[in-house]
Amino acid sequence: MQAVYRFDFGPGSVASGYERVTEHSVYAPETGFGFVEGSRVYGRDRGTGNPLRSDFCIPVPATFRVDVPDGNYNVHVTIGDEIAPTYTTVRFGPNRMALPLLETAPGQFVRRSFAAHVDDGSLRLHFTGKAPRVNAVEIERAEQATTVFLAGDSTVTDQEVFPYAGWGQMLPAFFKTDAAVANHAKSGRSSKSFIGEGRLDAIVGKIKPRDFLFVQFGHNDQKSDEERHTDPRTTYKEYLRRYVDAARAREAIPVLITPVERRLFDEAGNLKDSHGEYLTAVRELAAEQGVPLIDLAAKSRKVIEEWGDEGSKSLFMWSYPGEFPDFPDGAADNTHFNETGGMRMAGLVAEGIRELNLLPLSLYLR
Repeated sequence: MQAVYRFDFGPGSVASGYERVTEHSVYAPETGFGFVEGSRVYGRDRGTGNPLRSDFCIPVPATFRVDVPDGNYNVHVTIGDEIAPTYTTVRFGPNRMALPLLETAPGQFVRRSFAAHVDDGSLRLHFTGKAPRVNAVEIERAEQATTVFLAGDSTVTDQEVFPYAGWGQMLPAFFKTDAAVANHAKSGRSSKSFIGEGRLDAIVGKIKPRDFLFVQFGHNDQKSDEERHTDPRTTYKEYLRRYVDAARAREAIPVLITPVERRLFDEAGNLKDSHGEYLTAVRELAAEQGVPLIDLAAKSRKVIEEWGDEGSKSLFMWSYPGEFPDFPDGAADNTHFNETGGMRMAGLVAEGIRELNLLPLSLYLR
């Protein structure tokens, strides 16, 4: 099994020990790497002679795929241009944020790193930006990396339609290396239905000692259907306890998270309580079981109140007709976040990790 994958992007000379990648490098199973269908890529060589700086690919946008065994990887990306400023965003997997915006001045080069969790046999790196560049990529196995497994609903999951964003898909951007996020959250699930569909079992089959299991449910536990509904005084706590027990049985660390608040203001401009007794239940269970608690409900409430009734629309999926191609009629969603809101909520989770001093996880925060 290959431990390190090295790729030199651009039409110029190739650095020793690296695979050449040009704008014509289309993914094929035989090679196991390349740009996927639909990518728009150009190549340039500034002629300076340095193989990792002189030339580069311009992805506008593009997805670069590398077939690798499942597991955790540290990814190192080199970006820059000898004569022009660059602006590049890097995502990976379904749509997880890794590097929100890399900016370089003419002649400046940066090498940035992040951890990525792979569970489908391939690592997909998505490059976008108003002046994107990619000079080199190195991918190395991170066998000892800590994995943060996420169990949750649509406010956590990897949303794929821009600009929707769950906080779980933005969380990787807050780690450097050696802490990889495995986002198992799924839209519409409650603490009950997530287990009923075998999703907790899937996590248990992969989680290892000293990994983390972050659990946030509540939005759909309030639904009335039998498949999802739980009672905050009884069954909600019982189902959440199963996540705690499952993590501890594998010598992993459970972390309970109160459900993020909805954007619901009353006529006086005060934010309404979205979750009532469900919040009390999570807090009580954390205290009873000695489980670390990130009170995302309280943290998000403070942020939404600070932004105000009108201003907080900028955190949620509110848009005018024609503002986003996938929402031609606009949107008015008080539950789900756009990328700005998803990033802000992920930052609150990272803040909670730091406040709790969850070792070694807190050491890997940016």
